[in-house]
Amino acid sequence: MIRSVMAGLCFIASTWIASCPAQAQDQFPSKTIRIIVPFAPGGGVDTLARLLAEKMQTRFGTSVIVENRAGANGTIGGAYVQQSPADGYTVLFSSNTHTMARAVMANAPYDPLVDFSPIARVGEAPLLVVMSNKMPPKNLGDVAAAIKANPNDWTAGTPALGSPGHIATIQLMQLAKANLTVTPYRGTAPALNDVAGGHIQMLIDAIVVLLPMAHDGKVKGLAVTTRKRASIAPDIPTAAESSLPGLEVVSWYGFWGPKGMPADVVKTLNSAASQAMSELERAGNLTAIGVDPVSETPAEFAAYQAAEVKRNGELLNAVGFKPQ
Repeated sequence: MIRSVMAGLCFIASTWIASCPAQAQDQFPSKTIRIIVPFAPGGGVDTLARLLAEKMQTRFGTSVIVENRAGANGTIGGAYVQQSPADGYTVLFSSNTHTMARAVMANAPYDPLVDFSPIARVGEAPLLVVMSNKMPPKNLGDVAAAIKANPNDWTAGTPALGSPGHIATIQLMQLAKANLTVTPYRGTAPALNDVAGGHIQMLIDAIVVLLPMAHDGKVKGLAVTTRKRASIAPDIPTAAESSLPGLEVVSWYGFWGPKGMPADVVKTLNSAASQAMSELERAGNLTAIGVDPVSETPAEFAAYQAAEVKRNGELLNAVGFKPQ
């Protein structure tokens, strides 16, 4: 009898022990989360990703690290995430550049709207238009007029095809009713250095990256691309205030995972990202980098990015842009 009871207890205990690892595995997250940034360190996307990683790590109690996998218009990092297990431990953090891959690349390695799980759109920020000090225009309206009069005198840089700055440059061309040369660079820094050196004439990109050089007088900060002035640079007018109404483009940031992620994991990451942004806002970290928080469900994010891709695709087609 005693042997029988002991055997039963041992069986129950062994069954419970055997089930523990499986239960622990089911708890998300139970190991390191990697946030893949598809651009070089130091840019606007990378800066926000690292702030978020720190807050999410505190919330989860497990490591959250940022890895930079730059190149190929952001698709090297994107492809790495797409091919990773759909378990939530490898996610992409990028800007709206990610969603435009098929619209601007002749041989995009994936469809951003089909091959990824949208997790969370977390924030948006104004872009800043900067110009070489060697160019005479005083405001953005003058720039548009100068481009229309002498388009061959103007080259605009862009850190990536399909980036918010690229879309804003295309919109500026449409408003000016003129074409100018758009030159892709491997990131913002080399393009900005060429503007400062007078090798190209203009650049539009995230305000947090361009503002220091504008404040130092190395480039001219002409206007922000939002309806209201940026809290990070209240002295710089909007495009409308600079005699070019209609130039309105924001840079926005979000998380994506591989296609087929479990809904509960997506929800957990969405909630963590939203809470992290709220904490960063209260601490003043977002104001310091010119980012406004956004809180959306995964479904709302999916609808938003689809609408934006449609709008931007129509804009590119209107100026005859061909995928490269």
